[in-house]
Amino acid sequence: MKVFGIDVIKGSVRSRTRRPVYALARVEDGEILDVEEVTGFRLQRLLAAEKPDILAVDSIQEIAADRNELYAFLQALPPATKLVQVTGGERTESLGKVAARYNISFNKFDPYAEARTTARVAALGAGVEVIAFENTTDIVVSRHRSPGRGGWSQNRYIRKIHGGVMQKAREIEGQLRSAGLDYEKKETKAFGGYSRVAFRVKAPREMVPVHSSRGADVQVRVTGKELDRIRFEPLSSRPRYLIVGLDPGTTTGIAAVDLDGNLVLLTSSRQMTMSDIIEELYHAGKPLIIASDVHEMPYSVEKIRRAFNAIPYTPKQSLSVEAKYDLTASFTYMNDHERDALSAALDAYRSLQNKFRNIVKRVQPGVDLDEVRARVLRGQPLDAVLADLQGAPARPKEEEPAAPIPERPIEDERVMALDGMVKRLRSYVQELEEEIRERDREIDRLRQDLRRARSATERKIRRDAELATKDATIESLREQLRGERRRSRQLKKRLERMRKVEKIEISEGYTPLKVLDSLTRDGVRSLQEGVGISSGDILYVPRTHGWGRGVVKDLAETGVRALVINGEGPDPHLVRVAREVNLPLLPAETVRPNIQGRTGAAKTDAIEEAIREWEEEQKEFRREEEAKRVEYLFKEYRSEREKEVRRGG
Repeated sequence: MKVFGIDVIKGSVRSRTRRPVYALARVEDGEILDVEEVTGFRLQRLLAAEKPDILAVDSIQEIAADRNELYAFLQALPPATKLVQVTGGERTESLGKVAARYNISFNKFDPYAEARTTARVAALGAGVEVIAFENTTDIVVSRHRSPGRGGWSQNRYIRKIHGGVMQKAREIEGQLRSAGLDYEKKETKAFGGYSRVAFRVKAPREMVPVHSSRGADVQVRVTGKELDRIRFEPLSSRPRYLIVGLDPGTTTGIAAVDLDGNLVLLTSSRQMTMSDIIEELYHAGKPLIIASDVHEMPYSVEKIRRAFNAIPYTPKQSLSVEAKYDLTASFTYMNDHERDALSAALDAYRSLQNKFRNIVKRVQPGVDLDEVRARVLRGQPLDAVLADLQGAPARPKEEEPAAPIPERPIEDERVMALDGMVKRLRSYVQELEEEIRERDREIDRLRQDLRRARSATERKIRRDAELATKDATIESLREQLRGERRRSRQLKKRLERMRKVEKIEISEGYTPLKVLDSLTRDGVRSLQEGVGISSGDILYVPRTHGWGRGVVKDLAETGVRALVINGEGPDPHLVRVAREVNLPLLPAETVRPNIQGRTGAAKTDAIEEAIREWEEEQKEFRREEEAKRVEYLFKEYRSEREKEVRRGG
């Protein structure tokens, strides 16, 4: 397995001027090959050329400033290369803690050492894989050049490009069928072939036998479908070993620490059953030791220990309250039950610290310390465990030689050694003080630069704000000016129409007509805005479809003298409504109007004659209506008399 480990030497992905420079360490089959300094661009070239199994980082923020950059970086990785964050996923820890689990030490201030360590722990299975894409891959085949405006051979040129897209799409479709992958295809037809073909393959990117490419006429882009949220999956499926402390009772307290003494879980509840406790511990890790704070382990704690086949631990005598406070002084807990559970776990860890230190001294770097300690605690010899994990035969046990009794040191030599130590410490203190003074001077200089930069930035912000306000005011005034210009043009047109009507009124023997497009409220509103409607006007209505009773009444109330109706004959209902509101309807064939645009004219004699005929008919209509009303009243009276006669009989 080939692993790349990187760490930032200088620069940052968030800087526009100082791009990051990385220390790159290559590890293959557990051996460090080399370490070199590379830029971000060269790192991408090396990843594409060598295609390592893992690219390991201690933080994804070193390669991407935000979510979009991270998606772009993962998209550019070779399909078979995993991006691994060795310090964890949602909950991270320091690289030093991760390396300590494998008995690896390094210089934290050396980027090359950090790159080597990152690669080594990733090769050993530490960290989580960063997953940003679903198990779906999109393949888009499209034109690599635009056809443009063209010349004499434009059609042949376009056929060549679209034919190339179609040919490439068929090749890719054949590869997908040969690989046995399910896919969906969407084609965009064009002159001579296709301008774009999109495949959605139901497989992860590393299983798709197609790669992004660019040709003279055709380009292929292979991308994974992005997840809504970045997901982290551990490289190793083995859970971490835990030392668990339990405090049973009405309220159950649960505490768990790892084999380095770090708190992993601390909770309590009044409603937890035994299955709930087991599930909680199962999600936290693999309990190696189940501990109690009393000398006799309670039966409920023993049942949970048997469920995990864990090692029991009880103190020689039950822990006192003072001892519990001492053990848990550096931790925060919510109640006494959590305190008791945590003190039991920490007491078990404290009893094993010396054994763990001896194990660390005898284990070589690069071995999983947790696995070694767990096997030793379960009774396996250390040599056999190391031989099993490192793949070497176990050494036969030899009698350890008796440790020589050291001679008592001479007092003078001890004094001389202490004097030398004091001198070295004083020299070191002077160096530190000088470094502190240099740092203070640097801080003062940076503060001055910061104040100058802030004042310049504030001035620029105020100037930009003023300019933005003035620009907004100018734009608002321009919009008002455009509106006023539009209104002026409309008023000019309306004035011209009114002058035209006025000229017709002045001419002898003719009466002006105003054209009402339709007998609807929209038509009335349009005429009112265009020419205007006033009392005594005669309106010409070319069509009466969609007329409304309210419109007719509104025109009568406005004082319109008459309506000239075009057509073979108006709607009888319209005629009735007009007679009810006393609004004359004049037939166009009688008046014979001359219409030009929104205005027209008709002979005054013809209009007066038509109005006289309407009024004669109107008198007849009113007589009929009066007769109907009298007849109705008579019928009502006779009906009431018949009812009285019946009641009297």
